[in-house]
Amino acid sequence: MPVEITWWGHATATVTDSGVRVLTDPLLVQRLAHLRRRRGAVPPPEAAVADVVLVSHLHADHLHPRSLARLEPGTRVLVPRGALAAVPALRRLAAGTLRVTEVAPGDETRVGDLTVRAVPAAHDGRRLPYGPRRSPALGYVLRGESTTYFAGDTGLFDEMADVVGPCDVALLPVGGWGPYLGSGHLDASRAARAAARLAPRCAVPVHYGTFWPIGLDAVRPHEFHSPGEEFVRQTTALAPEVSVHRLEHGQSVRPEVAR
Repeated sequence: MPVEITWWGHATATVTDSGVRVLTDPLLVQRLAHLRRRRGAVPPPEAAVADVVLVSHLHADHLHPRSLARLEPGTRVLVPRGALAAVPALRRLAAGTLRVTEVAPGDETRVGDLTVRAVPAAHDGRRLPYGPRRSPALGYVLRGESTTYFAGDTGLFDEMADVVGPCDVALLPVGGWGPYLGSGHLDASRAARAAARLAPRCAVPVHYGTFWPIGLDAVRPHEFHSPGEEFVRQTTALAPEVSVHRLEHGQSVRPEVAR
């Protein structure tokens, strides 16, 4: 069965490969602090069904305990090393219903016929007051019938193609949740450069066009709406061999990955 990608919004996606259902950075709510879901409905209950959940870093829009609490009891969750010490709510979930495992770059985890490898990300993923070295930001490479790279939240870095290796599908963040992106992030232009370096068979833009700060609806709205389309345009120019699937919220695709 070919790999299937479903985008639920923000950095939350389901990747199904080799009969294994993987959920990334679940954020399954309407509102988070000053952020409100401005496009797409709250993901349905089936979005919380997974064989393994991947958490890329400790920021509240990626490691969200209330969303993790929606998972089925016994669900396996991979988190960056140090996450349990930094997030008390995660410790409570680990002590109760979820099977939480901490991982670091290079660690591999077998889930059914799928291998999950943690890789570095160029991002300050700390949960204050802990420093960035206490808990690394991660990406993940899923190897089954296909190879899929979930970048988490990252900037462009020189070793990206080397640490990821050959991949068929790349899930790349192309925006954020505010008008400006600092260092350690990919905007549409940098994400297109990442796609050119990685040279996957196809790319899926994520982490854009979902959450927006309350009260900023009329301020630079193009920063909310445009990253997906801009990523398509720039990737077509920089890496025309990469097929881009720009999904709507809740939409799925089975990309052609045969080489």
